[in-house]
Amino acid sequence: MNGRTGVVRTAELRANGLTDWQIRKAVANGELAAIRQGWYAVPAADRSVVDAVRRGGVLSCVSALKWHGAWVPPDSRQHWRVPRYRLDSKSCHGYGASPPVDGAVDSVLAAFGCAARCLPDESLVVVADSIINKKLAELADLRGELSVAPVRVRELLGRCDRRAESGTETMARLRFQSRRIHLQIQVYIPGVGRVDLLIGDRLIIECDSVEHHTSRANYADDRRRDRRAVAKGYLVVRLTYEDVLFGWEDAMADILAIIHRGDHLASSLKT
Repeated sequence: MNGRTGVVRTAELRANGLTDWQIRKAVANGELAAIRQGWYAVPAADRSVVDAVRRGGVLSCVSALKWHGAWVPPDSRQHWRVPRYRLDSKSCHGYGASPPVDGAVDSVLAAFGCAARCLPDESLVVVADSIINKKLAELADLRGELSVAPVRVRELLGRCDRRAESGTETMARLRFQSRRIHLQIQVYIPGVGRVDLLIGDRLIIECDSVEHHTSRANYADDRRRDRRAVAKGYLVVRLTYEDVLFGWEDAMADILAIIHRGDHLASSLKT
C-alpha cells in the first residue's frame, strides 16, 4: 500500500501477499474501496489522488507538485492527467510525448511539465524556484523536461533563483525586477541574519509566509530581527502572504514612495 496516498494497484496488493479472495473480502468489509478496475483505496486515502485515479488518470500538474511539497499559488482546481488518447478539456498535459499513466501521482518532473502549460509565467517561475530550493529536482532537470516547450516558456527558467525560500519571496522579487528595481536576495546582515530581499543599501523586504511566521517563537524572532535592523539604520517592510497575493498594488505603492524619496540609499547605516 502506498503509505502516502492510500491508493494501490491490484498487483501491489498481490506482491504484499494478499490473495484475490482476501482483496475481495477487504472490499466487502470496507477496508478497501474499488476505485476502478485494478485500483483500490483505503478509507483514509488522499481524496484528490482517489479522484484522479477514478477518472482513469493520475494526480498531476499543480496538484501533484503541492502533494510533493512544492510551494504552489492558491488554486482551488484539481489537476490530473490522463493518457493522450483519452484527453479531455479538463485534464492537463505537458509538451511533447506524454509519460505513461501507470501510477497514482505524477513525478515532480512530469507534473512540472504539465504545469508549464497550465500556469501563467510568474507562477511557473515561483513553482520552479520552490522545486529547486526544496531539492525536489535540479534546474537542469526542469530544463530537460521543457526541452520541447516553446522558447518563451523555456526562457522563464532563466529567471529562477534557488535561494528563494518562499513563493511570496519569488513573486516580490520578480515584480520588483520587472520595474528594474535593483535588489539582492537572501542577504546576510551581521547581527540580524539573512533577509529575504534588500533594495538599494538599506531597504529590507521580508516576505512572511503563513507556514513560517505564525508561531509564537517565529513571531518574536522576526520582531527582534526587525528591531536590530532598524537600530543599524535599515528600513524594514514586512509583507504578508495577503499583501503579495491579494494586495500587491497597495504594497508596491508604499514601497515605491520609499524608493522615490531615496530612503533606500545609504545614509545612516551602522556596522
